[in-house]
Amino acid sequence: MLTLYIGNKNYSSWSMRPWVLMKQAGIAFEEVKLRFDSFSGDSQFKQRLGKVSPAGKVPVLTDGELVVWDTLAIAEYLAEKFPELHLWPRETPARARARSVCAEMHSGFSALRNLCGMNIEASLPEAGAILWRDHAELRGEVARIVEMWQELLGMHGGPMLFGGFSVADAFYAPVVMRLRTYALPVPADITAYLQRVCELPGVAAWISDALAEKDFLPFEEPYRTASD
Repeated sequence: MLTLYIGNKNYSSWSMRPWVLMKQAGIAFEEVKLRFDSFSGDSQFKQRLGKVSPAGKVPVLTDGELVVWDTLAIAEYLAEKFPELHLWPRETPARARARSVCAEMHSGFSALRNLCGMNIEASLPEAGAILWRDHAELRGEVARIVEMWQELLGMHGGPMLFGGFSVADAFYAPVVMRLRTYALPVPADITAYLQRVCELPGVAAWISDALAEKDFLPFEEPYRTASD
């Protein structure tokens, strides 16, 4: 039985990617959620996770005695384990492009990550407007994402980036959450893609669970207090 270790659904963008991928693809798995009490070495989160993975970060996938960590490694493992699901696009050029855009997400967009932490239950348009005004690097990264998505949607005809749902859509699902939470400006065709992603059953299930957590973590939200 596959087991996926994740963090808080409201905040953990890394955890969201493989969870959405598996849920949307219909892959059965057991979920183990490790609450973010803190990230210090003596936190309960780190202590519990350290018994599963030497990397000490979520997500972690176990398959019997096998332990796989890091979102990209998990996606590749699942694609090999379930080839009939075609988690990557079927055609070689599209598959290579999908891996490229996932790798770009995996290693890039640091301004978006750092300035606009994932917070699904929040609505922060005022904070987003200030960040958009003050940070050229954020505007540049969103422009790159918009350009990428428009090109892929145009090339493959939608509704998802490579036509049907793939690893790429799961990898960019947390970006969709950020764009919506902070109301960052994007064109109408991209707004429509954001809505389509949110309506995917796997994504909708994650959002529902995130909204039900009601677990305010001050260290994840330095821009507001619990009463806001």
